[in-house]
Amino acid sequence: MESGINGNQKNAIRIFEEKKVRAIWDEQAEKWWFSVTDIIAILTEQSDHKKVRNYWKWLKKKLNDEGSQLVSDTTQLKMKASDGKSYKTDVADTEQILRLIQSVPSPRAEPFKLWLAKVGSERIDETVDPELSIDRAIQNYHRLGYSENWINQRI
Repeated sequence: MESGINGNQKNAIRIFEEKKVRAIWDEQAEKWWFSVTDIIAILTEQSDHKKVRNYWKWLKKKLNDEGSQLVSDTTQLKMKASDGKSYKTDVADTEQILRLIQSVPSPRAEPFKLWLAKVGSERIDETVDPELSIDRAIQNYHRLGYSENWINQRI
């Protein structure tokens, strides 16, 4: 399903325990869209992208067979892949991600739920005080290993 998101979106990388989660902030709907495969990779502790995609394909079929609305509610948006190109990627909003987490047996589920709540809380705080988003971006760039010079030029 193609999303109705217009040009009012911002691509972002969110960090969960040093793992990247591609995300898009939809200003119109005021919600985050997260890459489903990035989240599955974290929950299953799998780094092989092909295995993650296969797991998501299997899980979609299983959920669909069970009558879950999660799969039919999944949206596709273009996100930048590790090769630098943008591809349509299955994404889900926070509510859908919480439902997805329940379907993947993982000891990382509870920490991921807490992280997701923190992401939402940060966004609300940043709406009230936009300077917080700049501070968070600087911290994330440092954590990702970017140089101080690169960060200053970017900010």
